[in-house]
Amino acid sequence: MYVGRDMTELSMISKKDWQDSELAYFHHSLQQMVPYLNVEGQSIHREIVEEIENRGGLHREEADYTHGTRVSYD
Repeated sequence: MYVGRDMTELSMISKKDWQDSELAYFHHSLQQMVPYLNVEGQSIHREIVEEIENRGGLHREEADYTHGTRVSYD
């Protein structure tokens, strides 16, 4: 379950200030709804994807005993 800032709060700040977990969660959510998004929703999703790409993708460099190598938004 996602525990973090909601889209209302995040829409008021730059995507550069979003945490990786927020980008991962909303990218996953919007990706599943792409066929149903209006132009504004598609624009928000595109901005999220561009920010993920600017950061070099969503990945952890190494795993440890509490975290895997994938960013988790749970």
